[in-house]
Amino acid sequence: MRRLAARGAAGDAGEVAAPAADSTDCARGRHPSPRRLIDLCAIWDPGVFLPAVGWKTASGFARRRLNEAETLNSVREAQLELLEAARPRGPGSRERGPVLRMARQQQPPPWVHTAFLLCLLSLSGAIEIPMDPSIQNELSQPPTITKQSVKDHIVDPRDNILIECEAKGNPAPSFHWTRNSRFFNIAKDPRVSMRRRSGTLVIDFRSGGRPEEYEGEYQCFARNKFGTALSNRIRLQVSKSPLWPKENLDPVVVQEGAPLTLQCNPPPGLPSPVIFWMSSSMEPITQDKRVSQGHNGDLYFSNVMLQDMQTDYSCNARFHFTHTIQQKNAFTLKVLTNNPYNDSSLRNHPDIYSARGVAERTPSFMYPQGTASSQMVLRGMDLVLECIASGVPTPDIAWYKKGGDLPSDKAKFENFNKALRITNVSEEDSGEYFCLASNKMGSIRHTISVRVKAAPYWLDEPKNLILAPGEDGRLVCRANGNPKPTVQWMVNGEPLQSAPPNPNREVAGDTIIFRDTQISSRAVYQCNTSNEHGYLLANAFVSVLDVPPRMLSPRNQLIRVILYNRTRLDCPFFGSPIPTLRWFKNGQGSNLDGGNYHVYENGSLEIKMIRKEDQGIYTCVATNILGKAENQVRLEVKDPTRIYRMPEDQVAKRGTTVQLECRVKHDPSLKLTVSWLKDDEPLYIGNRMKKEDDSLTIFGVAERDQGSYTCVASTELDQDLAKAYLTVLADQATPTNRLAALPKGRPDRPRDLELTDLAERSVRLTWIPGDDNNSPITDYVVQFEEDQFQPGVWHDHSKFPGSVNSAVLQLSPYVNYQFRVIAINEVGSSHPSLPSERYRTSGAPPESNPADVKGEGTRKNNMEITWTPMNATSAFGPNLRYIVKWRRRETRETWNNVTVWGSRYVVGQTPVYVPYEIRVQAENDFGKGPEPDTVIGYSGEDYPRAAPTDVKIRVLNSTAISLQWNRVYPDTVQGQLREYRAYYWRESSLLKNLWVSQKRQQASFPGDRPRGVVSRLFPYSNYKLEMVVVNGRGDGPRSETKEFTTPEGVPSAPRRFRVRQPNLETINLEWDHPEHPNGILIGYTLKYVAFNGTKLGKQIVENFSPNQTKFTMQRADPVSRYRFTLSARTQVGSGEAATEESPAPPNEAYTNNQADIATQGWFIGLMCAIALLVLILLIVCFIKRSRGGKYPVREKKDVPLGPEDPKEEDGSFDYSDEDNKPLQGSQTSLDGTIKQQESDDSLVDYGEGGEGQFNEDGSFIGQYTVKKDKEETEGNESSEATSPVNAIYSLA
Repeated sequence: MRRLAARGAAGDAGEVAAPAADSTDCARGRHPSPRRLIDLCAIWDPGVFLPAVGWKTASGFARRRLNEAETLNSVREAQLELLEAARPRGPGSRERGPVLRMARQQQPPPWVHTAFLLCLLSLSGAIEIPMDPSIQNELSQPPTITKQSVKDHIVDPRDNILIECEAKGNPAPSFHWTRNSRFFNIAKDPRVSMRRRSGTLVIDFRSGGRPEEYEGEYQCFARNKFGTALSNRIRLQVSKSPLWPKENLDPVVVQEGAPLTLQCNPPPGLPSPVIFWMSSSMEPITQDKRVSQGHNGDLYFSNVMLQDMQTDYSCNARFHFTHTIQQKNAFTLKVLTNNPYNDSSLRNHPDIYSARGVAERTPSFMYPQGTASSQMVLRGMDLVLECIASGVPTPDIAWYKKGGDLPSDKAKFENFNKALRITNVSEEDSGEYFCLASNKMGSIRHTISVRVKAAPYWLDEPKNLILAPGEDGRLVCRANGNPKPTVQWMVNGEPLQSAPPNPNREVAGDTIIFRDTQISSRAVYQCNTSNEHGYLLANAFVSVLDVPPRMLSPRNQLIRVILYNRTRLDCPFFGSPIPTLRWFKNGQGSNLDGGNYHVYENGSLEIKMIRKEDQGIYTCVATNILGKAENQVRLEVKDPTRIYRMPEDQVAKRGTTVQLECRVKHDPSLKLTVSWLKDDEPLYIGNRMKKEDDSLTIFGVAERDQGSYTCVASTELDQDLAKAYLTVLADQATPTNRLAALPKGRPDRPRDLELTDLAERSVRLTWIPGDDNNSPITDYVVQFEEDQFQPGVWHDHSKFPGSVNSAVLQLSPYVNYQFRVIAINEVGSSHPSLPSERYRTSGAPPESNPADVKGEGTRKNNMEITWTPMNATSAFGPNLRYIVKWRRRETRETWNNVTVWGSRYVVGQTPVYVPYEIRVQAENDFGKGPEPDTVIGYSGEDYPRAAPTDVKIRVLNSTAISLQWNRVYPDTVQGQLREYRAYYWRESSLLKNLWVSQKRQQASFPGDRPRGVVSRLFPYSNYKLEMVVVNGRGDGPRSETKEFTTPEGVPSAPRRFRVRQPNLETINLEWDHPEHPNGILIGYTLKYVAFNGTKLGKQIVENFSPNQTKFTMQRADPVSRYRFTLSARTQVGSGEAATEESPAPPNEAYTNNQADIATQGWFIGLMCAIALLVLILLIVCFIKRSRGGKYPVREKKDVPLGPEDPKEEDGSFDYSDEDNKPLQGSQTSLDGTIKQQESDDSLVDYGEGGEGQFNEDGSFIGQYTVKKDKEETEGNESSEATSPVNAIYSLA
């Protein structure tokens, strides 16, 4: 019987009675599971144990089958014997002798005993209330004591007294107290108060009073309308720390070597004080195996030595609550000795007693006295056994247990082996213990008989019982102790015998059985079990709840999991009666359980191995008679993170560069992080290292870089590791490797393959490695080929390290194997070896069944059963075939079966969309595979036969409506209900002459729901709408067409909003009407603001009529730009705005009119004049240059040239007028004009700043002006070449 309604995240292992039926269902006569052929539950009907059949009520079934009941006397015998054993005896008990004699006429079958015991066990179940505060606060609940003071409550007399009592319940409980079993009237005592919302008592002594007056036994009662809970009986005592009596102690005279006991006798305190010995000067007394303090506080000297009288001895008592230490008057020792000299050199003498003339003595016990004693200890306490012996030399103490060993896990020795402590005593620690005191003179023993008694302790403490109406349950109060404790039941604080009778309640010793509980059965029960050593009191309430199912986890959780991993989807739920839970995938199909799925008792769904097709939305549905609740979990399957190119071991010289590769493949939707470890510690990436996505490079390798390097590729879901070892060789230690300069290559193929050790499921393959071609072989890959299913296709079988050339291969039955080997080194893979000889393994029945079994309809009257065929290595024998079985679910019809050699079978002539149980079992000539799992499939779907009715439309706003409809009956869906779908179209607009598209649109509402919302409608329009229901086949018939009108909304943005700036003074704005007015336009709103960089001006708002589409604005500032925002308005408000900005201003003011200047006549004339002037300038320059001649200097005069004389490259002078010589620091251009060495003059300088402007055809349209002198000093140097006009004057 499943009773736990609130399931946690962890999977339960299942309950003992899980295979049995629900006892509640038994009581109601319902068959708990339609799959069971025989129902292992029973009903109690007038003393007769009857098997429940079908879905009939118990009483009705009993009336119709009374004749069958007579044949079940053997069942009655088993039942009555169990009930009689639990029934209380006394004058009121009924005599059952005749009935039993009649019942013993025949023996019952074994299954009857099993079924009856399972049904009795089911009475112990109960509903668990989850810890969710929202649920805790909603449910009615009897009181529960949550906090209370200890039973023996000792308080400090200097403080106020606090007696705690807190409880919870719904409604909140009220509190009252008893003192010494009488009502304690708090209101009559001004010193006593009760904390708010609590039962805690506070007794205040600030205004006087004696705490001793309030000593006694207190008990707290917490009550609400559903019952009363009790606290323990709290014994209040006031701590006491009495003074030590005054006494004068005479010196203690003792002979050296004699034993001595200094008695402490502390004053009685509450609690008992802690005893320790010190001198009167507060120096601690040194203790050893000769001098030590006993458990009773006395100080024992096994033998007295002369040095013992060098100090005095004072007993001290420390009291816990008052934090005070009381000191007894000190003892003074006077030691009589035969050797009065206390020679310190004798202290280390190996035989100090002989050296001091002390006679040696055999041991004798100082405590306990005699040879035997007894001791009683309570179970769970610590047992302390003590033996203190005298003797010379000081005796050694050893401990033993008669008939066994000391419990090594609990026993420890204290006080120099004089005390044996056994912690947490149990019954097996009782027996006889003895201590053995021995020295070289002899030994003596003392026997201690230990008896272990026990205050009551719980075997089964009663737990709160929460049931649904009509359910059964029980409270068990089982305790043990020594002597055996008695059990007393109470209800709401009163003895059960004096409580009103309850026909649904039966007391059987330490158990109360409840049957057919109702709301009136709610109460709080107390179990008090006691013996002479103590008592236990437990509260347990019985609450009856009627709660529809509720989900306890967040809705629509996202679970991401790595491919091929195991995962668990949690669905904690709660309800009363206990809801049944089912899982579905993607809103369709059958309940997920079996095969790759496993549903735990707590509602969690485990997927044993995640595959790509497992991705989707999983829905858990909890159902009871009051309703249902569901939750969804979205599962995303991610590819695993794998390092496909791993770093390899390397040997490098010091100072070289090493690269470790680490190439990773991962799911692209996950964030990949690649990190490195060195010697399993995080690697610090310094200046000599470079970390890239797929490698780690180390420059200038040093000895400290040697070690193991691990590449860690991780995502938030998984990680992969790869490790390599780097060996660094020093320069002087590097041996000369004559092969290092040889080229590396792929290894040669392995050869001479040989098969040995032939067995049924294994074989040994041996090969001879080929040449590694200067690169060590790292791996061997063994491949196989079989000639039955895929002849000629080679498959990887296993991989082995490069140091191996022989391996045992595990084989599958009935496969004709052929093997080959491929060698791998860092360069690549070798060619495959020549194949080995073939080896066929013997056959066997299949050990698995095909996977991915599905049943789906392709037509309305069929069901196609498909599966993934098994491969050659899983066939295990010849003639692999599949036994396909199917039958209607929830019917008792026999299985249909057929044998198929392919991977599909179509079942014909099926009803429309009914569930089928499907099994596919593999079989070969050697036998059948294991029993297959049952998969639920469905026959084909047909179009739905009904349409949603009573469709109601409510307009939410201008763009959305709310739909509500009556759902169709499930039998009219004729398939898996996918969704309800609304088809709607815009019939017309309420604006005249506005064309609208009447294209049909649709809105989907997945699942079986009665309402939905359609949005993104056009305002101010007439619409029509139809509803259909959709299954896997398609749409059903359409509902009645509904019409509705959307109200006016805000318009869309104005179209083609344009900003033009014809000149510096004005800006022109133009726009078109909105594409979607969504109502009657009442105007436009224009907002604009000037800005210059980050500075903003004041915003200006203009309103226009609905017909205006132009606006001219006068600029107030020729430099700033403007940002314009334009929106249309209806009665509802302003719509979407269109935003534009004015064009960017040019660098200088003159360019603002460049488009207009280029078309002016005066400008064209000016440009022509300038062109003519330039032409004249070129002519004059040509003439002036031709007037000067070049003559060979060396032919005309013999005077050598000076270094300052100007000279042409060909050795000639240039004769020209002095006035036309270029200034110093300038150079002559090709056209004869003077040009500065570093000219800062250009055509750009003749404008008013900025760069020259050109039209689209490339013509220059800048305006010439005389450039101002840059600086006072520069003007004197270059004044003759500041403009084309001045250049002409300088050349004339």
